Amino acid sequence: MPHPIMFSDDDPVLQRLRGIALAFPDATEVVAHGRPTFRGGKMFGMYGGGVKGGPRYDASILFKVEQSERTALEQDRRFFFPAYVGAYGWLGLDLSGKPDWTEVAELLDTSYRMIAPKKLIARLDAGERPAELD
Repeated sequence: MPHPIMFSDDDPVLQRLRGIALAFPDATEVVAHGRPTFRGGKMFGMYGGGVKGGPRYDASILFKVEQSERTALEQDRRFFFPAYVGAYGWLGLDLSGKPDWTEVAELLDTSYRMIAPKKLIARLDAGERPAELD
């Protein structure tokens, strides 16, 4: 039985997020578990998530985070420990307020670099990247 779709294509937050995530070299979007995921081979972002036994954040981005940055991000109430993927180095950022899209792009940049092959990182460093990072 497939997962129910948990997003709307006309969601303006998702549309803006797509513009950022799909600007990374060879990035693709795949619907998995009812939510859009962004991949550069492996997954580097997911739209929407929640806390196990807690609130659901439909307008959020889940991303991989470097351990050195994790503690600082966890102190900020906009970030949350997402169900299922949190134990594997992921955090979530609530986008329901007024997101700082440059911050979102930077978080996705770090996540992308953690999963992408060297040839894609070289393209990223050569300038093939989201406009928010310029």
